[in-house]
Amino acid sequence: MGRFAILTREIVSGDAVGNDVLGMHRFLLSQGHEVGLFARDARIAQPRVRPLRDLRRFPRQPSDILIYHHAVGWPPILSLLRQHHCRKVLRYHNVTPEHFFADIDPDAAALCKLGRDQLRPLVQNGCDFYLADSHYNRQELLALGAEPSACWVVPPFHHIDRLQAVEADPTLVSICRDGFTNLLFVGRLTPNKGHPALLEAFAVYHRDLNPHSRLLLVGKEAAQLEAYNQQLRHQIRQLGLEQAVIFTGETSEEALKAYYQAADVFLSTSAHEGFCVPLVEAMAQRVPVVAYGSSAVPETVGRAGLVWESPDPFLLAASIHRLMHDPAVRAALAERGWQRYQECFTTPRIEAAFAEALQAVA
Repeated sequence: MGRFAILTREIVSGDAVGNDVLGMHRFLLSQGHEVGLFARDARIAQPRVRPLRDLRRFPRQPSDILIYHHAVGWPPILSLLRQHHCRKVLRYHNVTPEHFFADIDPDAAALCKLGRDQLRPLVQNGCDFYLADSHYNRQELLALGAEPSACWVVPPFHHIDRLQAVEADPTLVSICRDGFTNLLFVGRLTPNKGHPALLEAFAVYHRDLNPHSRLLLVGKEAAQLEAYNQQLRHQIRQLGLEQAVIFTGETSEEALKAYYQAADVFLSTSAHEGFCVPLVEAMAQRVPVVAYGSSAVPETVGRAGLVWESPDPFLLAASIHRLMHDPAVRAALAERGWQRYQECFTTPRIEAAFAEALQAVA
């Protein structure tokens, strides 16, 4: 097997795609391969990310492998791939449908549309082999003409090992463990994450079933999505939840672990996910999951959570109430989540799946 070039539009510390890129890079280096990391933008200190101009000289032989991570539109990608006569692998994380951003951020909507439009030529003309985060993503590739024998499912590499190793922020744990029920959602504040439905479900639970509860929203707020952020805050005021919903913003791993340790239930109403790493984080931290089963969510959670076909707020609130009033069921669900993490999503499991897929590429 020749050299590996890993290519992505940008690498951001703590981002799910970035963690997958860095996980692949670490694993390939550990196997003794020569690996180059290339991106238009990189916001990480280590490892070294090379500029795109260096990509031209990196793959030298037909046996070399270029892995491109696709999650959003990138105007030059098709021409970049055409310049190289090596084996090309598409790592598909899914692309958020543009309609989620259409009325909030036209630039983001345009990038999402471009990402969707580029997927067909990437599959039909650009790449030889495909790595999908999930079977949900794989089905999209197959629908566009990907050869089934060349299309593998490999869950994304993640930062859960680091999260398990760090010490939770003791001050945050103490503050959150004050007798209130803590519902947690982790994810960027973007429209596809379904925060309005999340707030509706929490409002029913807080108003009708448990006023001693709070919702912790852990995730980065983007300045270009200020209109969406303000919509959420307006909804919170309308629902009378100003004192019960906490936006944490971007957090350290120590703070994130504290929120997981303090959480009683992980609640998700996300409307579009290609995988959803925070669900795996919750299972790894033994936090029971209640979720709306959109897109790849049912596949990621499996039978290890309460996953429903509808984001009905009364159904979700009743599910939380049941877990909080039946410790045996709650403990069993938490244990199921832990077992699913151990069986499917640990780093050694992902490394094994990735290595098996690479053998097929070779």
